[in-house]
This record gives sequence, structure tokens and C-alpha cells, in this order.
Amino acid sequence: MPFHTGFHIVSGQVALATVETYDGGMAVGARPLVPSRLAPGGVAHASRSVPTTRVAGFIALTKPRIIELLLITTIPTMVLAELGWPATSLVLVTLLGGTLAAGGANAINMVIDRDIDALMARTQGRPLVTGLIKPREALVFALTLEAVAFAVLWAGANLLSAVLALSATLFYVFVYTLWLKRTSTQNIVIGGAAGAVPVLVGWSAVSGDVSWSAGLLFVVIFLWTPPHFWALAIRHADEYRAAGVPMMPSVVTIDVAVRKMIAYTVALVAATLAMIPVAHMGITYGVSAVVLGGLFLWGTIDLAKHPTPQRSMRVFGYSISYITLLFGALTVDVFIRHGF
Repeated sequence: MPFHTGFHIVSGQVALATVETYDGGMAVGARPLVPSRLAPGGVAHASRSVPTTRVAGFIALTKPRIIELLLITTIPTMVLAELGWPATSLVLVTLLGGTLAAGGANAINMVIDRDIDALMARTQGRPLVTGLIKPREALVFALTLEAVAFAVLWAGANLLSAVLALSATLFYVFVYTLWLKRTSTQNIVIGGAAGAVPVLVGWSAVSGDVSWSAGLLFVVIFLWTPPHFWALAIRHADEYRAAGVPMMPSVVTIDVAVRKMIAYTVALVAATLAMIPVAHMGITYGVSAVVLGGLFLWGTIDLAKHPTPQRSMRVFGYSISYITLLFGALTVDVFIRHGF
């Protein structure tokens, strides 16, 4: 199935795939819609399966589900930068380099956080906690991934893309993991900037520079990260408290956390709508941004009215579907107006 056709079908399924009712009220789907779920036997996002072989352990170090979220924003960004489908070889190189860079950063994160991972139920099956992989092995593996990622992006795309990918890793490791995560309630807000860099990598791989449109897409991901992650953190607030990690929902009441989620969601929707004039988007993207953003905001407001961990997980699930479908709509919009 061609890439753009797949996204068109996904966009058409948003109502069925992401919206459910819960206890008589509105709640957004807890089963996130991402490309891996469309494949036969697709695995649920944030699966807690515990690796039992060393190969599976090294793969788990890279946090494949997080990488998937990064990549589904990279390809649409490249399409927008090209105003059509870029050279397939460039797409593949960028995806490979981005995967290796993100995987290396995630593995370093696991090395640093193995002590608190052992205290949290949802992370106790990670390979460094179980002893399947040794910390030194994981660190060597991670640094190797980063070196190869830099070389791949430099040789296959350009130096700017390679530098941006490396900067995201350095920010994620030193600013978020080593500094903010254990010291500030703003950890995921500031640290989440690292997760927004892949759109800059994708854009620069195509154009060789970073435009206003790319910068605004960076802002979209930056604003999406707090309500996305805090929805998950509400569910695991007790674990964060036990581990001594000041994630926002673990140090404030759920009501306060949800109010902040609503504020970021409003800003997020505004940023996605700003893409229409800035990037000259068409009606397909515009309608999708309004509908998808409205559902996201509706879900966070519903969470404020019924603040429970169960509903927060539904918002978390929808947040993943939201970003997938939003960037899918962006891709479809470009193809409709400019061709494949």
C-alpha cells in the first residue's frame, strides 16, 4: 500500500479508532492508533513484555515504541518540506539515522535511570533492571548507535541533520535525564524539546535548512508532550513518588495537573491552526486539525470533570492517535494539493 494511501485510510478511521464512551461520559480511546497497530499482530503501545533473550534486551534498550512516535512525525515533515514525496533513498537514510540516534539516546537514559526503574512497577522488566544486559554493555551499544547515526545522516543527508540529531541526544541525556528529571516538576516540559527535534532533522534532510514551518512543527510537538506524558504520569503517580521523581502529577493534585494539561492542549491546538497560514496548508489539514484538536481538548476537559487514572489513560491513548492522524492529515493535504 502506498504511504499516502495508508494515511488516508487511517484518517478516515479516526472516529471508530479513537473515540469511546466510558461510564456514561466522553473518553478518548485508550488503544492508540499508530502504524504498528495496523499490521497483523500489532503490539499495543507501551507494552510491558519483558525481554528474555539478549537480542530482545538490546532492542528493548532503544524503546522501539517511543522511536515509532518520533518517526511518524519525521516522514510527514519531509513530505511538507519537499511538497511531495522526497527521494525514497533520502527518506530511508533519514529514518535509519533517526532510529539509531533515538535508540542510542533511549539506551543511555536506561543506563542512567536503572536505579529508579527498579523502583517502578512499569519499568522493572527493563533489561538493565533484570540483569539481562550489563550497564557497560548498554553504554557501549548506545554510543555505537550514536556514532553510526551521525555518520549515516552526514553521509546520506547532510551535516545539519546529523548535528541536530546529536543535539537532541545531548539535550535528552544531559538536560532532561541527568538534570531535570529528578529535580524539577518542569522536567518533561523542558526535556520534551528533545522529542521535537526529529521534525527539524526531517526538514533539514530535505531542504538543508530549518524554516519557519519546521520551527512551528517543533512547537507543535513541544506543546503536545506535556498533556501526552502527564496523562500517563497520572496513572503512575504513586510510582513516581516512590522513586523520588517530581513528575508533575506526582507532586500536585490531579486537578492541578489536568488544568495544566488543558492549558497546553489549548496552546497545542492554536499552534496546529497556525500551521495553516505559515505552511500554506489546505482544507484537508485544516479540518483535521480542528476536529482532532477539538477531541483532544474535549478529552482533557472530560478528565477535569472526572479525574481518574482510567480516564487519564484514555487521554494518553488518544494523544498518540492524535499526533499520528494530525501528521497523516498533513501528508495527505500535501499530496492532494501538490501531487505525490
